[in-house]
Amino acid sequence: MDITPRQLEIIEAAGKILNSSGVTGLTIKNLAKEMKFSESAIYRHFASKEEIIIAMLNYLAQEVDERLTNFVNTLQPEEKFVALFHEQFRFFNANPHFAVAVFSDGLMEQSQMINEAILNLMNVKIRHLMPIIMEGQQKGVFTNAITTEEIMHIVMGTFKLQMFKWRIANFQFDINRIGDNMIQSILTLIKNK
Repeated sequence: MDITPRQLEIIEAAGKILNSSGVTGLTIKNLAKEMKFSESAIYRHFASKEEIIIAMLNYLAQEVDERLTNFVNTLQPEEKFVALFHEQFRFFNANPHFAVAVFSDGLMEQSQMINEAILNLMNVKIRHLMPIIMEGQQKGVFTNAITTEEIMHIVMGTFKLQMFKWRIANFQFDINRIGDNMIQSILTLIKNK
């Protein structure tokens, strides 16, 4: 996915508006005002609000995939699990305007194309997390008392809830520290005793 620096600026500004005002607040007019552009300047880069949202979701999917693909494969499953979530919290701490993509609240009702972009982003996350959990179960590090898919739902739901709490707190607490506590709590639940 090729995104120009200007398109990335627009996507980031759109993320800020989505976080503060939701989908209804994201209009080309509000986006132009946020960026101090004319509306026609936005339209030179994107044809519609839907196209901006899809570009944001696709950009995030690609970004997550690239970051997590370069993971150190020499790590043990527990270390990979911790490193994966540390990387996610680090990214969102540096880019809180993209936190809206974790929830997709309000986005799913917008269009089928947006739904497909949300599903693609979720699948990228699953594609990186599932092998870590499976490897941990195969090596006896993580419990086999529940399925890999069930562990993944628990983990992803916990991550989403933590990000939601950070967002409604207006990003005012240390997501890296709180996120690390969350990771350790999950490990306490899923590790073999």
